[in-house]
Amino acid sequence: MDLILSLLQQMCVYLMLAYMLSKTPIFLPLFNISSRLSHKFSCYILFSLFCIMGTYFGLSINDAIANTRAIGAVMGGLFGGPIVGFAVGLTGGLHRYSLGGFTDAACAISTTTEGLIGGLLHLYLVKKDKTELLFNPIIVLAVTFVAEASQMLIIITVAQPFEQAFALVSNIAAPMIIANCIGAALFVSILQDRKTIFEKYSATFSRRALTIAERTVGIWNSGFNSTNAEHVVRIIYEETNVGAVAITDKEKILAFIGIGDKHHKPNTPISSACTHQAMQENRVMFLDGKDNSYRCSISADCKLGSVLVIPLRAGKEVVGTIKLYEPKRKLLSNINRSMGEGIAQLLSSQILYSDFQQQQTLLAQAEIKLLHAQVNPHFLFNALNTISAVIRRDPNKARELIQHLSHFFRSNLKQNIETVTFKDELAHVNAYLTIEKARFTDRLEVDIDIAEELLDKSLPSFTLQPLVENAIKHGVGNLLEGGRVRIYSQRHSLGYRIAVEDNAGCFITPKAEHQGLGMEIVNKRLTNYFGDVAELKTHCQKGTLTRMSFLIPNNKIGK
Repeated sequence: MDLILSLLQQMCVYLMLAYMLSKTPIFLPLFNISSRLSHKFSCYILFSLFCIMGTYFGLSINDAIANTRAIGAVMGGLFGGPIVGFAVGLTGGLHRYSLGGFTDAACAISTTTEGLIGGLLHLYLVKKDKTELLFNPIIVLAVTFVAEASQMLIIITVAQPFEQAFALVSNIAAPMIIANCIGAALFVSILQDRKTIFEKYSATFSRRALTIAERTVGIWNSGFNSTNAEHVVRIIYEETNVGAVAITDKEKILAFIGIGDKHHKPNTPISSACTHQAMQENRVMFLDGKDNSYRCSISADCKLGSVLVIPLRAGKEVVGTIKLYEPKRKLLSNINRSMGEGIAQLLSSQILYSDFQQQQTLLAQAEIKLLHAQVNPHFLFNALNTISAVIRRDPNKARELIQHLSHFFRSNLKQNIETVTFKDELAHVNAYLTIEKARFTDRLEVDIDIAEELLDKSLPSFTLQPLVENAIKHGVGNLLEGGRVRIYSQRHSLGYRIAVEDNAGCFITPKAEHQGLGMEIVNKRLTNYFGDVAELKTHCQKGTLTRMSFLIPNNKIGK
């Protein structure tokens, strides 16, 4: 009974050290079972030390040592695998062998065996995808019992003389099995508790980060400015529960919410030296008010006592900062510090993406204007000549043509927007065709047949007109009579195919699927909006027809 109590006391010291170490980063690799070499090495070092420590804490009995060394060996195998378990057991066993005694060889062999037993269980549970059972105290108690029972059998088998070995095992078997099994179970309970706390904090961090990400999506689309910054700051303030939150650009405060908002006013110049330093050096600055002094640069009566300043970047360029504050009576927690850096990375990515979107919008508008520039000069010249010819013989017709010309150019001015409805696009095309029919008189016939369900659907602006203009300029414009242009939709298994067709055929064989800068831009805008399935196709039969078509997929028709 005295031996059991002594071993349990030894085990308590052992577990106290384990508990203290569990609060340090040393134990973090144990929470995630992995095959990384660094994880294996950490397990080997940690549990080898526990093995050696268990031997030193042991009690001398009849030229042998009753100890808790088995805990280190079994744990090394459980968390590191067979190789680590073998290495830990061998290290602990060789250390025990160096101390001598008639059980030295038997203890060296048995300790190595205990590490292997723990490692084999690790291998089995990993293959079965049941690694969570490695943190189950009952499982650990059972494997430690098997390991300790094996040790006692090895001592009886290997140690000489047999009578002395048998007497020793009779005295120490029950106390060592009880102490080591309970110690191993409690050791894993400590790990399990720390793992639960760690996962709880990680889950809290992830939940807050995901909530912030969800709530801030799209806010920066209209630019990195005070209005958008105020929305983002309010969201972060509500989710992190810090004392105050601010966002700045490179020159001024864009938004501030929380303690001190009476004097930290938006749109005032940045006066904080640490904020300027964070942007200049592109690094995180943390002033806790103790080791690194913090003093508000605006008001001596400010109640804020610490600040975390994190640069915001658009790519490699620093565009501003996000700042998290706490009052003087409260320090910034580690989770809020880590979250602050994560939020800064998130916002930096969103700012970069919004810049990209704005550039894409400007590019799209430039492409539309380029199409306008290609169409307008020669069309305007032809239209004015036509109206000039008509005005003497039919003033009413000339007036009607002027109205259509006005409608055409008014539509052009409106079409800097990215998309329009099919109905509006057809109205634009119709204004163009009315003037062209007056120019070609009886040489041009137009047939428009678009499915009713498409009229309210969207497509990229200025899509049909370049195709129609191309059919007239390079097609029916070369015919002496009987020119015909058809604009129609046709049901397709993937959606609707929209075609612009003329009856002139190909006077010049095209070198590519579609030619000319205007057609390239139309094709690019169609595929960007509808996907690759909408690629502009050209079908040509010499002397018969030329058809340019694209597909509107079903998923876009339903919108």
